[in-house]
Amino acid sequence: MKILIAEDDAVSKLVLMTKLQSMKYDVIAANDGREGWEMYRAEHPAVVITDWMMPFIDGLELTRMIRADHRPVYPYVIILTALGGKGSFLEGMNAGADDFITKPFDFESLNARLRVAERMLALHTEVAELRGLVSVCPECRRIQHADTKWETVQEYVARISETMVAARKCPDCATPEG
Repeated sequence: MKILIAEDDAVSKLVLMTKLQSMKYDVIAANDGREGWEMYRAEHPAVVITDWMMPFIDGLELTRMIRADHRPVYPYVIILTALGGKGSFLEGMNAGADDFITKPFDFESLNARLRVAERMLALHTEVAELRGLVSVCPECRRIQHADTKWETVQEYVARISETMVAARKCPDCATPEG
């Protein structure tokens, strides 16, 4: 999973990058909100971890820009801040953040939040598949999942529902030709 960090404090950014990379995440980092926006548009990260207070574009504005972008794949946004209190939390959520972590934070909490992010992103993908167009190979009739993986109809139906698929010929196919 690709994670974009937008953090203007070099030490905080390095510590966060190092820890996330040790957790086997694909990490990219921006030095401020403006660079974060450019990297978001170019790299399509699944998760954005942004500091609240940054030059040029702050974390709240970056979050609003991400939400206004209306990508087909939902990005999960976590705001980091030294600000505390319910008012700050609500302000971050109202900007479109999915989660909020106050500094200094511990990595166990961040790890837990990233697990929640993975679950939420999987649910968003599933909902998008159920609502949207399903790509089917005209040759083998396999279905494309999450833009990369191809699976049989049976695998697809079993994954998205509790329904099992039984192979059975329809009356047209069961009738011998002429």
